[in-house]
Amino acid sequence: MEKLKINLVIAGRTYPLSVNSNIEEEGMRKAAANINQLISKYEKNYAVSDKQDVLAMCALQFASKLEISTLDTEETNTEALDKINELTKLVSDHLE
Repeated sequence: MEKLKINLVIAGRTYPLSVNSNIEEEGMRKAAANINQLISKYEKNYAVSDKQDVLAMCALQFASKLEISTLDTEETNTEALDKINELTKLVSDHLE
């Protein structure tokens, strides 16, 4: 499959990229829109004059959300496995 060439604008700069599919393009465009929206929010609410500072704050917010989501998923998986193990033990005990 031929790569698609797209241009994304983030923080006022254009970035030419190659993507593998329309779905990847849509994901990239949505991500860029989310970044630009968060940049606007930070610039509006905080006295930030340097784009690098704003981009660092955006990166921190997105990365922390990902990490928190991962931790929540791991905790949920652990709880589910514990319950499955309890049920397995109950069934095993009952069959013996």
